Amino acid sequence: MTHIIDFSPELEKFRDKIEGSLKPYIHITPTETKDLTLWQSQFGGLPYMPKGSEYPRDSKGNPLFLLAQINFAQVPEFEGLPQEGILQFYIADAEDCGLDFDKLTQQDQFRVLYFPDVFKSETDLVTDFSFLPQPKSFILPNGRTCALGFAENAMPVNIEDFQFDALMGENFFTQFGEKEEDIRREYVEAFEPYGHRIGGYAYFTQEDPRSSFAGGEEYRLLLQIDSDPNIDLIWGDTGVGHFFISQTDLGNLDFSRVLYYWDCH
Repeated sequence: MTHIIDFSPELEKFRDKIEGSLKPYIHITPTETKDLTLWQSQFGGLPYMPKGSEYPRDSKGNPLFLLAQINFAQVPEFEGLPQEGILQFYIADAEDCGLDFDKLTQQDQFRVLYFPDVFKSETDLVTDFSFLPQPKSFILPNGRTCALGFAENAMPVNIEDFQFDALMGENFFTQFGEKEEDIRREYVEAFEPYGHRIGGYAYFTQEDPRSSFAGGEEYRLLLQIDSDPNIDLIWGDTGVGHFFISQTDLGNLDFSRVLYYWDCH
């Protein structure tokens, strides 16, 4: 972020603190298409699955459905992320989208898989997914699939992220007195936190679960998928979904303890 943005005099006093909270991220742009390879970055669709791999299912044997697939060879180089391999995010075909409020890291109703090696020949991959039933509640309806584009960007901490108080100070907005709501609105409009991204700060419609999650401080945003009317992707009442991971686990390419959460209005 540069000084291009004009702030009110009240917020201008905190420009250095705002810019000091800048964090890089990868912005994701989905484009609806049916023309996808099995190893392509995508929302929805059929997954990259090497022959001999076990398709992800819940504890009752119900298959999960591919929400997102990231081929890191297609993503700009980003500190902390692998430069190759495919990362996949699956969720249950259910109204709660596989969320368990009491067990946010237990991968039963959701699953995160990583394949370090990428085969680009269908002879090495599962191509018959006829065993999958037609989903009823999946948030990407009617078999909708989207190719993903990626672009580097940076953002300051947003209001809902639990790190806001630590970076900007507790009761940051109350210090503006009767202008509190105006300054809060200005901040949100200046740095819109919405959209799909890898890394950066998380946006919530309600609250950040990491604030009360044991060890939450070390969990960073791995993937945010927002409601997107352009592709008919809706979390409940226009909510937003997240996957978080500890820095240690990410460094070890261990995705077994990913925290999954979504909320809506």
